[in-house]
Order: sequence, then structure tokens, then C-alpha cells
Amino acid sequence: MNARTLTREADGMAVASFVLGLIGLLMFNLVFGPLALVLGSLALVRGTARRGRVLLGLTLGAADLAVLAAELVSSHGALWNVG
Repeated sequence: MNARTLTREADGMAVASFVLGLIGLLMFNLVFGPLALVLGSLALVRGTARRGRVLLGLTLGAADLAVLAAELVSSHGALWNVG
């Protein structure tokens, strides 16, 4: 694979990190937050040209996990109430 293909893949990961982090603020933050962090980290390692988008994705991924922690604390550890 040439350098242009690797950069394009890293750019795709940067955009995916941003989108997953943004969606994770609204729903499924337990899944989308860590995915945003992993994809953002991989994009940085692979040398993306969209560094700002990666940083936003990493920030949103961390915010997803912070929202999850706040929800757990405020609901005393029970996110779902069955019955």
C-alpha cells in the first residue's frame, strides 16, 4: 500500500471517530465512546491530515464516557429499570 492510501484510510478513521463520538453523546455511549477513542488514536498514529477532526473525536469519545459515568452516579448504578 502506498502512502496516499494509508493517509486516506487514516482520514476515514478521523471522520469515523468524530461521528461516533458525536452520536455517542446521544445514545449507546458505552459502545461509541471507546470506539471513537480507538479510531481517533489509530488515525493519529497513521498520520491523518485531519488532525483537528481527530482531536474532536477523541474529546467527544472522552465526553461520552464522562456522560456515562455521570449517569451511573446519578442513578446509583442502575441505568435500566426492569419491571
